[in-house]
Amino acid sequence: MGIGDAGRYELINQIDVPLSASYIWDVYSSSDLPKLIVKLLPKVFDRIDYISGNGSVGTIVSVVLTPGSTPQMYKEIYRTIDHVRLVKEVQQISGGYLAMGVTYYMDKVEVIPTDPYSCIIRSTTEYEVPYHLAYKVNSLIIKGLVPVAKAIAKYVLEFGDIHRGVQSEDGVVAADDGRCSDIGRNMLIRGGHAVDAAVATCLCLGVVYPMSSGIGGGAFMVVLNSSNSKAQAFNSRETAPKLASKDMYEKNITWKSKGASSMGVPGEIAGLHVAWSIYGKLNWSDLFQPAIKLARDGFVVSHFLGLGINKSREMIESDSNGLRRVFMPNGRLLQAGDTSYNRKLADTLETLAKEGPSAFYNGDLGKNFVKDVQAAQGIVTEEDLRNYVVNITDVVTTNVMGFTILGMPVPSTGILGISMVLNILSDYGPKLEFIKTPLGLHRLIEALKHMLAYRMNLGDPYFVDIKKYQDNMLCPSFAAKIREKIKDDTTLPTNDYLPQWEQLDDHGTTHFSIVDKHRNVVSMTATINHYFGAGVLSPSTGIILNNQMDDFSAPNDKFDKEGKRKFPPAPSNYIEGNKRPLSSMSPLIILKEDQLVGVLGASGGINIIPAVIQVLLNHFINKMDPLSAVKQPRVYHKVVPNEVLYENWTVVTGEHIQLSQDNISILRGKKHNLTQTAVGAICQFVVQKEGILTAVSDPRKGGRPAAVVPESSHPYFM
Repeated sequence: MGIGDAGRYELINQIDVPLSASYIWDVYSSSDLPKLIVKLLPKVFDRIDYISGNGSVGTIVSVVLTPGSTPQMYKEIYRTIDHVRLVKEVQQISGGYLAMGVTYYMDKVEVIPTDPYSCIIRSTTEYEVPYHLAYKVNSLIIKGLVPVAKAIAKYVLEFGDIHRGVQSEDGVVAADDGRCSDIGRNMLIRGGHAVDAAVATCLCLGVVYPMSSGIGGGAFMVVLNSSNSKAQAFNSRETAPKLASKDMYEKNITWKSKGASSMGVPGEIAGLHVAWSIYGKLNWSDLFQPAIKLARDGFVVSHFLGLGINKSREMIESDSNGLRRVFMPNGRLLQAGDTSYNRKLADTLETLAKEGPSAFYNGDLGKNFVKDVQAAQGIVTEEDLRNYVVNITDVVTTNVMGFTILGMPVPSTGILGISMVLNILSDYGPKLEFIKTPLGLHRLIEALKHMLAYRMNLGDPYFVDIKKYQDNMLCPSFAAKIREKIKDDTTLPTNDYLPQWEQLDDHGTTHFSIVDKHRNVVSMTATINHYFGAGVLSPSTGIILNNQMDDFSAPNDKFDKEGKRKFPPAPSNYIEGNKRPLSSMSPLIILKEDQLVGVLGASGGINIIPAVIQVLLNHFINKMDPLSAVKQPRVYHKVVPNEVLYENWTVVTGEHIQLSQDNISILRGKKHNLTQTAVGAICQFVVQKEGILTAVSDPRKGGRPAAVVPESSHPYFM
């Protein structure tokens, strides 16, 4: 249909698709789209190659159609990729219709949500052509982008939730970002161990999700080695500097969470290297190359990162020599769809790739980092870096509900808290059908409150005697005593949960789950704590400082943001030099009859433990498929205030997640105070059944898993 004058034409077509707009947009915005189009339409396209760029705005591609086509070939440039409006514009710049007399040619795709479960793909071709050529050109252009739109819709329909759920016998990776899942998967394809994939995945996440993790932070890693069935825990949690003390924030408690003085000694890169030294098969340097390329050449800011950047505007603006230069170039805050660069971080990663972690912990890289930290009023020293140690221990094991669950020792409170809650629920009897009912949800909430209150007796076991509390949290008979306090018809006043100490309120993090073809397993959670950590980026290294000191308790931290008195701070979690703070991070490996059945973990601070428990119950007890188990609406609690947070929000993919009205009504009838929340933990889940691995990523953050499978049978490409 021609409209307008002066030879200006517009061809519009649209198709209705019974799938979420986010599913379709994931394909249109993927850097793998050119390969996918060639594979889906082999009779139309011979090849599509990148000439420059990586799929972001400004990328130039060469398109060659099959022999006999008119036109035969052309080049085009990506003009717009808008992850908020879901719009992509591509303009021909040479060859093609331009060689036939067309003076302007632009293709635009809009993905328009009609409801959470369906959308419209609107394809628009705009072009200008002299009137004397209009009839000839119009007859060639008439089909526009319709074949591509139909092929993509069919592809997504055929594979369903493939972008969030993949299957393989030979290895899978589930991470918060599909680009990082792909990078980890590629290491498995090259013959790497699950730990090789973990190193590459973790480094990637530190680049594309810099608000949540990075080499300026720390991590927990659980590894299961298939050759001897041995499991190990790698604790690379941030450590309090030697000069730290429990009263160090006496003058200003805000320094505990903001600025360089809130930074603990980073441990992530040390932990990755120690694990790789034991299990790695690929060259250390090779594991860094994808992350280096992303940091140096740029990557597209995801919708979730864009939200985080906007939420942290004040913090970014105030760090003029660091965060502002990276996330506010030219005075404009980066938005979803923009290209982000951190070339100083790329240089740092290159140094670490060549020299190993000694460059950071005992070399010039570390010296420069410490200079930046101290210039920003931090107290970490070169000696602190030199003395950093990764704690390698046995895992903590709990046997409950017929499963063996492996997790991190304290300072992680994850496996202990999960064990305590599951043991409480198990004490109701061998029949667990109640768990899928509103009564089961009530009992879960009550068990969570008791657990959260009790866990604050824990602390770094190298500094505090926690044996009594650890044993109790793993003990079924202790859980039975707690279960007796739970009433099925009502909730309890706050003090009845015996909260002696103020609750840990950690934040952020990123998690990924990996299994290779030999069934070596990695479950790993990494963090810099709050969004963008301490709010300081080291100018000389590009590293964002963590603010992990905020996870310690402090004697003068007695009032909340509204000035109300809180419970007393937990003495076992007081700051001491070289001590590590408590954490909610909960990387898990799940076995049944000594065989792998699951790998699970989450990001989301204090919400991690409730989320992981609910996903575990949804799949292994309520028999939901893995993706449904992850997508199911959740509840959260912090003990104080005594309110249930229930999910009711539209997540970054466009899907709406909301606790059912039946559950809400019944919980209110049991005297729960209910408050809806638009945040939640983000789970990455792998299950194994009959030798088949299924990996799913939580839609709450828009992640995507990746699998090692033959290209001919799977939509993802190398």
